[in-house]
Amino acid sequence: MKIIHGLAGMMAITLFSWPLSAAAEIHIAVAGPMKGQFEDLGQQIRAGAEQAVVDINMAGGVLGEPLVLDIVDDGCDETQAKAVANQLIGREVSMVVGHVCFSASIPASEIYSNAGIVQISPATTLTKFTDERPGPGIYRLAPRDDEQPRVLGQYLADEFAGQDIALLHDKTAYGKGLTDAVRIVLNQNGVTETLYEGFDAGLNDYRILVSRLALEGAEVVFIGGYHPEAGLIKLEMQRLGVEAVLVGGDTLMTQAFWDVAGEAGEGTTFSYPLDPRSLQTVAKVIAALESREEIAERYALAAYAAVEAWAEAVEAAGAPDFAAVTKVMDEQAFPTILGDISFDDNGDSSVPQFVIYEWKSAKPVQR
Repeated sequence: MKIIHGLAGMMAITLFSWPLSAAAEIHIAVAGPMKGQFEDLGQQIRAGAEQAVVDINMAGGVLGEPLVLDIVDDGCDETQAKAVANQLIGREVSMVVGHVCFSASIPASEIYSNAGIVQISPATTLTKFTDERPGPGIYRLAPRDDEQPRVLGQYLADEFAGQDIALLHDKTAYGKGLTDAVRIVLNQNGVTETLYEGFDAGLNDYRILVSRLALEGAEVVFIGGYHPEAGLIKLEMQRLGVEAVLVGGDTLMTQAFWDVAGEAGEGTTFSYPLDPRSLQTVAKVIAALESREEIAERYALAAYAAVEAWAEAVEAAGAPDFAAVTKVMDEQAFPTILGDISFDDNGDSSVPQFVIYEWKSAKPVQR
């Protein structure tokens, strides 16, 4: 394994013992929250991208050249994301797997597109990311937010007809955007929420919020937000005897939710793209990740597929040239561990789709 320490906050990894005679390298990068509140998501995409680089380099690289992976921490922060995006230009990176948070993906995408760097986000679901992309070369290998609320809103309207539903959000672009969209679908189905409330993310105590849920008689609680707060709120609901069902979005598909909520999380339902772990084509990658004690969940597998798709496009284009590669990516489909992937005119991918899951005995199970 070749590790090159370069710019501050960055690490470049070849992840393969390439012959010393190799004269050229192709740099790609993974960008996400590598520390802090959402580090488990960032570490997933790092692990997936690393494994893809290992496997591609073992097979001879891309166009006979080894891939070198630069790892950067954006902190899910706009300013930091812009800084690392500009640093990656200096590293002559051809492609970036990332970012995770909308607040980082959007500002970084303009820098990448202007610099001729392909960006594939395995996690950003907000529609604006591709609907208002600044130019070519910006893609996502994640479902769109406007599909998720349609599935969630219909599920809430059908599954909990006649029950009091509270709608919560964490005031972030993702969380509030998801809750607001679910609210529209519910209202269109003739359902009016019992409570609509925003809360501050990052707190350790949500007793006041949960007490309000009890006062309002909520029987179902929908949370637009991330797993740390959802887990703490569900734990507090159990402590205060609030027996409402908790429903959330795709961010609850992580073991970290159960680690926070524990048995209180039993019965929590959420939307999530069809679990890629059920596909036979991912078995070897999962085994490889788990042998390295990495989490082999959706973000890791999507990051792996993102590198695969881009590498296939480079091979078809004959060079890692931005214009040539994006033309191929816009026109062709690529075999990956997630199946054949293509991108539409917006840069949205053909897979995956949302379904409903439930936490049962510490495991997420498709309903």
